[in-house]
Amino acid sequence: MPAAPFQPAVDGGLFLGLISGTSVDGIDAALVAFDPAPRLVFGRTYPLEPTLVQEVLQRSQADANASLDDIARLDTRLGQAFARAALAALADAGVAASQVLAIGSHGQTLRHDPRGPAPFSQQLGDPNVIAEATGITTVADFRRRDVAAGGQGAPLMPAFHAAVMHSPDEDRAILNLGGIANLTLLPRQGDVGGFDTGPANGLMDAWCLRHRGLPYDRDAAFAREGRISEALLARLLAEPWFALPPPKSTGRDQFQLAWLQARLDGETLAPADVQATLCELSAATVADALRATLPGARRLLVCGGGVHNPLLMARLAHRLPGMAVSSTAAIGLDPDFIEAAGFAWLARETLAGRPGNLPSVTGARGPRVLGAIHRG
Repeated sequence: MPAAPFQPAVDGGLFLGLISGTSVDGIDAALVAFDPAPRLVFGRTYPLEPTLVQEVLQRSQADANASLDDIARLDTRLGQAFARAALAALADAGVAASQVLAIGSHGQTLRHDPRGPAPFSQQLGDPNVIAEATGITTVADFRRRDVAAGGQGAPLMPAFHAAVMHSPDEDRAILNLGGIANLTLLPRQGDVGGFDTGPANGLMDAWCLRHRGLPYDRDAAFAREGRISEALLARLLAEPWFALPPPKSTGRDQFQLAWLQARLDGETLAPADVQATLCELSAATVADALRATLPGARRLLVCGGGVHNPLLMARLAHRLPGMAVSSTAAIGLDPDFIEAAGFAWLARETLAGRPGNLPSVTGARGPRVLGAIHRG
C-alpha cells in the first residue's frame, strides 16, 4: 500500500475509505486501488470542526444526556463533515468522483455496548448525506450486522490485516493504536484472532486536554515529565474488563476520565505522573494480552496515531523482549491510513457480496456481509 500517483486500476477499481476513530482527531481518507492487491493511491487526514469534536466527546461519555433531536442533528452534521472530507480527498488527489466505485464510511462511534441485554454499536455520520453530496455509492453501518449475529461488531480490521499482512514464515500480530487499542493475531497457520485490549490514546488525549489544553501529547512530552505511579497502575489494571477472554471490544464510553477519576482514589499525583502512568497502562495491557493469546509471535507491527508516540512504542518494546516492535511502515504500509484503507476494502467486499467479518474474532454466529449500500 505505498503511496503512488493515480493510475486506473486494472482489476477491482478504486474505492475511498473514511473513518473518524475514537480519538476524534480528524477524518482519515484513503483512496485505494484494487488491482487486484490493495494499493494506497492517496491518504490524508482532514480536521473536524472544533465545535463538532467537542460535541462528539461530550455525547460519547457514558453519563451524557442528549435528546433525540441532538443525536439526529449530530448524525447529519457528521455526515456533512464526512462528505466534505471525501470531496476534498478527491480534489487533492486529482481524481473524479466518477472514477470511484464506492465509499466505505465507518462514521464516528458514539456508543458501543455489544454485551448488554440489547446489544448495539452506534456510529454517526449519515451515509445518505455522503452519497447525495458526492454522487458516489456509499457503504456504511458495518458493525451492526455482526452485533445482530451475536458478535462484538469489533474489531473489523483483522480480515483486512490478514489479507495484506499475513506471513507464512512467522507468527505476527498487528496493533492498531487509536483511542482504543486492538490486536490482530496472525499465526502462520490457523485461525486469525483479534480483540480490543483497552485504552490506547483516548485516556492520554483526554488527560492532556484537561491539564495542558492540547488535543494530544505530542512526542510524549507531557508523559516524559512524569514518573509512573505503580500504585495507580495497579488500580487501573485491576479493572475486570481486562481479564475478560476474547471476543471482546470496548469504547471511549467505558474508558473515559470518569473511569480514571474513580481509580485515582483521592491520591494526589502530579498531572504528568498520571500521564506517564496512562501511557504505561496502554503498553501493559497490550503486552499482557499478546503474550496470553499469541506467545509465539515474533513481530508486532503497529499502526494508528499511537505509532507516533515514541514513549508508548518504547514501552511496548520494553514489555515485549525478544519481539520486533515496529511501525507498519517497515513493511511499506503507511500506518496512518491502514484503517481507512480497511474500510475501502470492506466496501469492496460488501459490493461483491462477500462477508467482511471473522467469527473467530468477533464471536458472531457466522460470516456476514456487512454494511448497508446507499446508491450514489
